Amino acid sequence: MNTGHDGMTTKEDKEEFLSRWSRLKREAEDQPPEQVADKPVDPKAPAPELPALDKLTFESDYRAFFHPKVDEDVRRAALKKLFSDPRFNVMDGLDTYIDDYSKSDPIPPAMLAGLRQAQKILEWAKEDKEQVAKEQALKEARAQALEPPPVQSTPGAELRPGAQDEAAAPPEVAGTPAKS
Repeated sequence: MNTGHDGMTTKEDKEEFLSRWSRLKREAEDQPPEQVADKPVDPKAPAPELPALDKLTFESDYRAFFHPKVDEDVRRAALKKLFSDPRFNVMDGLDTYIDDYSKSDPIPPAMLAGLRQAQKILEWAKEDKEQVAKEQALKEARAQALEPPPVQSTPGAELRPGAQDEAAAPPEVAGTPAKS
């Protein structure tokens, strides 16, 4: 293959490759695909002699179990025996969905110590929010205490002259004469 002075393939080489590929592709289209002739199964031929299932190992020949005259249950039992070998039970390390994500990994002690320290450092922010909430509640309580209670008048008090003065007057204390 011709390469340029920089070690890269040149444009002419690429065109030669594409021309060759195109030519081979056209030739392949002209030829019919090769068909593999299936071996005809002799209906009179007996089923092959099968080894005992309990004596099968990984190295055993399992081809006889795929003969058309072998019962499907026997074929499945042989394949089950084959694939029960531990060599077929190796999980692919790249399979990302095999882990149990409901159980988390334990946090390493160093990271846990860092989290505790960060929590202690940020306690002031939590305390400030609590303090502001307490002060706000105190202010609201004081504001409610300073508001005068609503004056309740007796029915018909508005009809008498001077009723408003009586309602605004302090209540009489027992043992003191009332002003008239």
